[in-house]
Amino acid sequence: MKSLKLKMATTIAAKPDAVFAALTDAKEIGQWSGQKGKVASKIGGAFEMFDGWVKGKVLEYKPGKSLAYTWHTEDWTADTADSVVRYTFAPVQDGTRIVLEHSNFPSESEMKSHKGGWKEHVFDPLKDHFSK
Repeated sequence: MKSLKLKMATTIAAKPDAVFAALTDAKEIGQWSGQKGKVASKIGGAFEMFDGWVKGKVLEYKPGKSLAYTWHTEDWTADTADSVVRYTFAPVQDGTRIVLEHSNFPSESEMKSHKGGWKEHVFDPLKDHFSK
């Protein structure tokens, strides 16, 4: 079975370091998402978003450059393999180009619902956060 993977990109009107901080700093995550989240700044550290709905471990942590972690929602069974989220950040004229790759979904339907979720719960709120 092939790995189910989605790739999305968007531009945020802020510098890469600021966008990275918004995705990793607990206080900032709360500001744009309205929910608790945390991302440890070390490999193997804990990752949590949306008041604990999703949890995982940090795989890569390079401020302003890239970020990756495992992703397991509380809706998935304990024996469902973790999926993997990877962001890359690149400076562009209007701010930062984020490329998001989310791989190893348990099903096509999960991949589709996450595609909408990334836009609605992460990219759009981040854009609003930096446009204030």
